[in-house]
Amino acid sequence: MKIQGSAALVTGANRGLGEQFVRALLEAGAAKVYAGARDPGKVTVPGTVPVALDITDQESVQAAAEQAQDVTLLVNNAGSTTRAHVLTSDLDSFRKEFETHVLGTLAMCRAFAPVLGRNGGGAIVNVLSVLSWVSVPASAGYAAAKSAEWSVTNALRVALAEQGTQVTAVHVSYLATEMAARIPGPKADPAVVARTAVDGVDAGLDEVLADDVSRQVEAALAAGPEALYPQLSGGPPLV
Repeated sequence: MKIQGSAALVTGANRGLGEQFVRALLEAGAAKVYAGARDPGKVTVPGTVPVALDITDQESVQAAAEQAQDVTLLVNNAGSTTRAHVLTSDLDSFRKEFETHVLGTLAMCRAFAPVLGRNGGGAIVNVLSVLSWVSVPASAGYAAAKSAEWSVTNALRVALAEQGTQVTAVHVSYLATEMAARIPGPKADPAVVARTAVDGVDAGLDEVLADDVSRQVEAALAAGPEALYPQLSGGPPLV
């Protein structure tokens, strides 16, 4: 799908990667960008159309779809993390992760699929994570939700192929954003990730690996748990 002249909607567009998606789309020639946020007053990028949107609220999702009937590109970026540990965190933290990343993303895709179909097919971008493929105990809730979101993304790609909708999965490791501020180690620049993802959509890619860590982990998938979790044998973890 071509970005030039498109009408896009970005969720979680008021900060971090979502804001950078908005900027990248405008720079790439999108004719209109709807910037979805729970508080649209926090959307600061000029030239956008702020939209009140909570992806965990079905009425809010449906209202956004009714407002943005010209959309040809949906970017599902909105997310959060509870830092739910696999052993010690309460199950409500896990439920929140799934409500946001899995069911929220699915609700957006279902609401906008007919819109995209009427507008010629268009594209959906689901922002996933390297943690779709490898997990860590301290963020097991987030990783499990992202893994499930990856599965849903694959199903959507097949289901929407008939109407000509391109579905692009974006995998990225830790970003230099507020969400990952407490996590040590190197982080990817969200502006670079957004531009890489937008270029991938424009090129018709089904999958965008936005950083070296994501490429390394994907390459290890076929080698099994020993490659994905070298710490089990005394080595350093991949993430």
